[in-house]
Amino acid sequence: MPKAIRVYEYGGPEVMKLEDVALAEPGAGQIRVRQEAIGVNFIDIYFRSGAYKSPHMPFTPGKEGAGTVTAVGEGVAQFKVGDRVAYGSVADGCYAEEPVIAASAAVPMPEGIDAQTAAAMMLKGLTAEYLLHRTYKVKPGDTILWHAAAGGVGLIACQWAKHLGATVIGTAGSEEKAELARQNGCDHVILYRTEDVAKRVRELTNGKGVPVVYDGVGQATLMGSLDSLAPTGLLASFGSASGPISGLDLGLLAAKGSLFVTRPTLMTFSSQRPVLEEAAASLFNAVRSGAVKIAVNAVRPLSEAVEVHRDLAGRETTGSTVMVP
Repeated sequence: MPKAIRVYEYGGPEVMKLEDVALAEPGAGQIRVRQEAIGVNFIDIYFRSGAYKSPHMPFTPGKEGAGTVTAVGEGVAQFKVGDRVAYGSVADGCYAEEPVIAASAAVPMPEGIDAQTAAAMMLKGLTAEYLLHRTYKVKPGDTILWHAAAGGVGLIACQWAKHLGATVIGTAGSEEKAELARQNGCDHVILYRTEDVAKRVRELTNGKGVPVVYDGVGQATLMGSLDSLAPTGLLASFGSASGPISGLDLGLLAAKGSLFVTRPTLMTFSSQRPVLEEAAASLFNAVRSGAVKIAVNAVRPLSEAVEVHRDLAGRETTGSTVMVP
């Protein structure tokens, strides 16, 4: 029997249990995949802890992976048994050896990209794609601020933004992470533990501020992000690693320069099949051309999911972590 991580109650990493599960048959619009690699993302922690609610209990976490199709459900025409596929926006279920997923979430894995790289890049890379190309379209000459520049999404996005012609300001929590960010597209890195982020952004932009801040941290960085924006600038708040933003006074947006705030999600964009295909093609092209390099900095067995979550929550990781069945 294949194995999967099962969660029966919300809580800390210890609620994840590795169990034998029945080999499921795909239903209409679904495929079954023998996974070669499983992506690990902060959103998995949100679901495990109950910050985001699963529609069912028990459940198997995980939204990202790559492998080979082993069965096809009714109505699925775009894939056949033996196809190599990758996915980054599955509802759940990817912490498993052979999950059943929606065919609409998968795309063909192109030649030249291995499964571990694909599993490390899909959710993070598609997130970078919709943020840089669809939420605020970065253009040559822009100066942008990206929080957590040495994180999984940050390392991809900062390389990509630099390739697009932007000047990239990143934030990091240590000099070690700052150096990693510099090696991956950041022109300037602000050590947020010891520096005033907004003040430093103003210094780097001759007092102007930036047209966009990409912030996956949440509540802890909210005011610094707003104070870093130029008039009519956009805060793209795409995550809440420090906790969700609450109690935002809209009057602040007026007082600080008629600012805009958006809370986009990958699911909104990837649920539109033409957008998903276009975004995936853009991502694969960026990686295959060498403009964006995917850093798989840790490969762990699925049986170590508890320890993987502890490391991720403790910000002990850089780049991407993948698990293998």
